[in-house]
Amino acid sequence: MPVDPAAFATALAQHAAGVCLLTVRDDIDDVGTTVSSVMSVSASPPLVAVGLAADGYPAEVLEEVGSGALTVLAAEHAIVASRFASAGRPSARHLLEQVPWTRTTGSGAIVLSAGLAALDCRLERLVEAGDHVLALLAVDDVPVLNPGARPLLRLRGRFVDEAGGAAGRG
Repeated sequence: MPVDPAAFATALAQHAAGVCLLTVRDDIDDVGTTVSSVMSVSASPPLVAVGLAADGYPAEVLEEVGSGALTVLAAEHAIVASRFASAGRPSARHLLEQVPWTRTTGSGAIVLSAGLAALDCRLERLVEAGDHVLALLAVDDVPVLNPGARPLLRLRGRFVDEAGGAAGRG
């Protein structure tokens, strides 16, 4: 019997997931998207995988440019996560006007200074996965590391802190 899509979505919403911001710098602008489907793949060599909508602009730009950066968001970044989760986003720089950020040395992508960590990455390959693609990323650098910061999580369709309460407004 096929799985009901609504039941599937509700079941997966019970899984608390860390929230990241994926950014890519192309020749024209900076593109970003909120992602919660991120996993460590390998420590040696350092690899992570990120799930992206197959027909989405971030996946298209990442494939074209071949590099980008992930920032593991802190609880204070709930509004940032919401902004980048919306369709029809303007420039990443515009959405981050009040948020301290820097550029990575390898990809030149934006990372948030107050994130828990940031990874500067090269695209190894895209793997088709239903209506998404898995971007396998080789990690070249860790330009931000704030292990004492409070994490932002996605649980039951909301951005929350590690205690399950409403996350900060930064």
